[in-house]
Amino acid sequence: MSAPSDPAAAPAAPSAPSMPPEFTDIAERVNNWGRWGADDEIGTLNLITDAVVRAAAATVRSGRRVPLALPLRRDGVQTGSIPGRVNPLHTMVQINQPLFGPGSVATSDDTVTMGLQAATHWDALPHVSHSGVIYNGRPADTITAHGGARFSGIGTAASVVSRGVLLDVARAKGVDRLPAAHAVTPEDLDEAAEFGGVTVGAGDVVLVRTGHVRAYLAGDRRGYGYPSPGLSVRTPEWFHARDVAAVANDTLTFEIFPPEIENLWLPVHALDLVEMGMPQGQNWNLEELSTACGEERRHSFLLSATPEPFTGATGGPVAPVAIF
Repeated sequence: MSAPSDPAAAPAAPSAPSMPPEFTDIAERVNNWGRWGADDEIGTLNLITDAVVRAAAATVRSGRRVPLALPLRRDGVQTGSIPGRVNPLHTMVQINQPLFGPGSVATSDDTVTMGLQAATHWDALPHVSHSGVIYNGRPADTITAHGGARFSGIGTAASVVSRGVLLDVARAKGVDRLPAAHAVTPEDLDEAAEFGGVTVGAGDVVLVRTGHVRAYLAGDRRGYGYPSPGLSVRTPEWFHARDVAAVANDTLTFEIFPPEIENLWLPVHALDLVEMGMPQGQNWNLEELSTACGEERRHSFLLSATPEPFTGATGGPVAPVAIF
């Protein structure tokens, strides 16, 4: 590929030394900077090829559809712990308004103010930075107040449709919900894959069920947020080795929270998004999917999960659907 015309697009040296060795050692092993060229903005979504999508579509047998999104509502998962990330504030701006005069067809319109990562969503690659960089070594200051993310915003994830694989860690362990202190390890993922009779492969979108969303569904909004089970800092290598395209789960923070390594906050975010260029999703409701996978006797399906294409946004809401 020819050299990028914009110097801000050129990959820098991976993993600046300001992060601790527990992080940088893994970062070196999972780093994908330059793998798809210096101009690349979509990272591991490159792994969702036409062949992958054709194979995923061929898995549809019954046509059963399972929605995976939480409702967008004023009393949603956000409790104020993340500054500025507000639950949807829904307002009617027209109610049965005859726009073209008396007796004409009347319309009703709505407006919403919300955090783009308020409920079920994908994190875009520039959602986090470390050591002054985002994915592909671009400077973190390419994210600005007025322009948002200059590179790799959520709008670049234009079509997320692939084979979905449910790794039901909770069911594999014989529980409805993992304990709050449980860090999901590569060994847990192996166990869940064996339980579901699936082999995770290139281009797959992996959904990791902890069962923790049950706390929110039962009305315990604060208990859902903290403390929370989630992915261990060891899991990015597992996903990297299998060329996974994206990963989502059923927790607010995605990774174990509070962190498993003292004072190393959000390392899985930084490894997945910055180093690997792998989108990650949170607040997915995997409860009905877990039931459906048991009834269908398979843990793989066609997954449609394209986020809303907000230009320059560092994340976006999504209404995923699993199709059997």
